Amino acid sequence: MMQSSAYHPDRAVFIVDGLRTPFLRAAGRPNEFSASDLAVAASRPLLARQPIEPMDLDEVVLGCAMPSPDEANIGRILALRAGCGHKVPGWTVMRNCASAMQALDSAAKDINSGRADLVLAGGTEAMSRAPLLYNDTAVNWFADSARARSAGAKVKTLAKMPMRAFLNPVIGLIRGLNDSTINVNMGQTCEIISHRFAVSREDMDAYSVQSHLRLADAFDEGRMTEVTDLYSPKGTVYTEDTGLRRDSSVEKLARLKPAFDRRVGIVTPGNSSQITDGAAMLLLASEDAVHKYDLKPLGRLVDVAWAALDPAQMGLGPVHASTPLLQRHSLSFDDIDIWEINEAFAGQVLACRNAWKDETYCRQELGLPGALGELDMAKLNVDGGAISIGHPVGASGSRITLHALQVLQQRQAKRAVATLCIGGGQGGAMLVERV
Repeated sequence: MMQSSAYHPDRAVFIVDGLRTPFLRAAGRPNEFSASDLAVAASRPLLARQPIEPMDLDEVVLGCAMPSPDEANIGRILALRAGCGHKVPGWTVMRNCASAMQALDSAAKDINSGRADLVLAGGTEAMSRAPLLYNDTAVNWFADSARARSAGAKVKTLAKMPMRAFLNPVIGLIRGLNDSTINVNMGQTCEIISHRFAVSREDMDAYSVQSHLRLADAFDEGRMTEVTDLYSPKGTVYTEDTGLRRDSSVEKLARLKPAFDRRVGIVTPGNSSQITDGAAMLLLASEDAVHKYDLKPLGRLVDVAWAALDPAQMGLGPVHASTPLLQRHSLSFDDIDIWEINEAFAGQVLACRNAWKDETYCRQELGLPGALGELDMAKLNVDGGAISIGHPVGASGSRITLHALQVLQQRQAKRAVATLCIGGGQGGAMLVERV
């Protein structure tokens, strides 16, 4: 089912500008930057190059799925650290993989309703810092220890210390990527829909190589203009996404073992998105603000659609969100110049393409008279995607929206759709136009 969420046509919402950090691949231990560090690193240079002061913002809206305990209401922390002063409110949203897209939608609705004129919105995530948690056995031991008052009671409690529980913590990231309602993890949902729509291991690996090669070309040709340099406290300067593998090949990917179904699976680490840290921030404005400050927008945020479906087929969320969005505006695939589908998995993106071509699926699941059509690969993720860039869960929704607008500018094209699947069986899609 799909929610109707068209913005009021008489109060346009413009995306003025945006920046993102390089996305940093997690390498088994926490990276140098917290989620708020990354959001600040994208926001400060973005605001510094605008003809406004940070204090002119009406609010800051930030998507983040797993802020640290030190970053409660990380949206407010960003507002303070980005130089907005004490009077600009900040708040946080969470919609799993679409947290940043939800932040953009929330900001746009405030502008569209007249409650705001200038909003800094986007998303951030430090997945490498996802917590290790004590399991219930260890937590109960700590509770018993706290109740022990006498020296004898403390010794008895200490003797009962459950060492196995301490050596087997709950890995927060793995738990977060598992759908508890159906006890299936995100990779397994890709296995399900890849089988349903006849996507092969060879198809997945070939698509993944293409993602890396397209991203490499985009950096080499100077087209990744939305990426700002990231400086670490240790003096390291990051200028590109660290998960980019310029030497990727089908032969190398073919040697990787399945990650989610080790017996008959075809989804591997090589054809899946990378666990990554990063942030992507955008400045949104009303038409009044555009005129008042003489802003030069990248484009207009035309509409958004949210959809829900069977959690076991989560990866088809872009199909269920984008299709009604196109229908609402009487658009076909031919009318969209650029598509950004977040590459949670190669098989997931390819299954979406196949679902749109499947007459039975389109009739039974989407209520269409027949197949919607075929999405042209030349329009899809033209500069790579999350397989090569990475998928910091809280940031990807704003990254794909920003890059879609950048590509429209570079190609002098008109319309783009940015869409992604969402853990728990949802989809989100945004329609943007160049101005």
